[in-house]
Amino acid sequence: MPEGKIIKALSGFYYVAHEGGVTQCRGRGVFRKNKITPLVGDYAVFQADNESEGYILEIGERKNELVRPPIANVDQAILVFSAVEPDFSTLLLDRFLVLIEFNHIEPIICISKIDLADERTLQEIKQYAADYRNMGYEVLFTSTAIEDSIDRLRPLLQNKVSVVAGQSGVGKSSLLNILRPELELKTSGISSHLGRGKHTTRHVELIEVGTGLVADTPGFSSLDFIDIEVEDLTDCFPEFKSRKQSCKFRGCTHLSEPKCAVKEAVEDGTIPRYRYEHYVQFVQEIRDRKPRY
Repeated sequence: MPEGKIIKALSGFYYVAHEGGVTQCRGRGVFRKNKITPLVGDYAVFQADNESEGYILEIGERKNELVRPPIANVDQAILVFSAVEPDFSTLLLDRFLVLIEFNHIEPIICISKIDLADERTLQEIKQYAADYRNMGYEVLFTSTAIEDSIDRLRPLLQNKVSVVAGQSGVGKSSLLNILRPELELKTSGISSHLGRGKHTTRHVELIEVGTGLVADTPGFSSLDFIDIEVEDLTDCFPEFKSRKQSCKFRGCTHLSEPKCAVKEAVEDGTIPRYRYEHYVQFVQEIRDRKPRY
C-alpha cells in the first residue's frame, strides 16, 4: 500500500503527498468509529482507486499534535513577535513558549519590525533577546523589509515541518509570502479598534519551502493551558528544568519551598525576574482553572 504525508485537509478530504504526487483521499469509517481524526502532518497509508482519489487506511504514530491549529508531527515553531506595532510582550511570548515546550516542539523566536523601534526600545529588545538566548532559545531579528533577513530564516526551515505563530498583526502571512511569493496569502493590518490583526487564514495546509514544509496557519487560536498541570509547567521553562535537581525538595514547585535553586537564581539575577513572575501567574491560572468532567 502506498504511504505519504497529509499536507492539506479541506471539507472532509485529505490531500496525501507521496512519491507519485498528491492524492485526494477520504478517511475510512473506522476513523470516525474510533474517534480518530486524520490531521495535516500525519503519515498515512492509503489505497487509491485511481490516480486522483483514494481512502486513508492507517495513520502513523504521532510525535505530537496541536488542537488549534489541527496539525501533527511538527518539528519547530517560528514565533513571530514584533518590536513595535504591536509592542513586544514577554508575557505573551512566554505563554506561546510554554505551549510549544509542552508539545515537544522546537521554538525559534523571530522579532520583526526591528527597524521601526526607537533607540530605547531597541536596547530593551536586545536585552530581552540576550535573556532568551541565555535560556537556550534561538532568536532572529527581521525588519519590515523582511527580504533582508529571510536568508537567515530559510536555512532553518530545511527538512523540517514548521508552524508560524505569534502575535496577531506582526506579519506572519507576509513572511510566508516572501518565502513563497506565488502563494499570495491575504494579509491584513492591525484592527485599530481591537489592537489586533484580523485572522486571514482559514484551513491548514503544509506548503513546500525548499526541502521543508511550513504550515499556512495563523498559529494558535487558543492560548489556554487546558491540558497543562502545575507539575508539567516547571519543565516548560528550560532554565527551571535544568536547575530542579539542585532544589532541596523533589517535585519543588519553586513557589514557597525553602532552598529552591530556581528562586536563588532569580534572586542573583541569573533567571530574569519577569520569567519567574510569568511562571507564578501561569501556576495561578492553572490552579484557578475550572475542573472538567
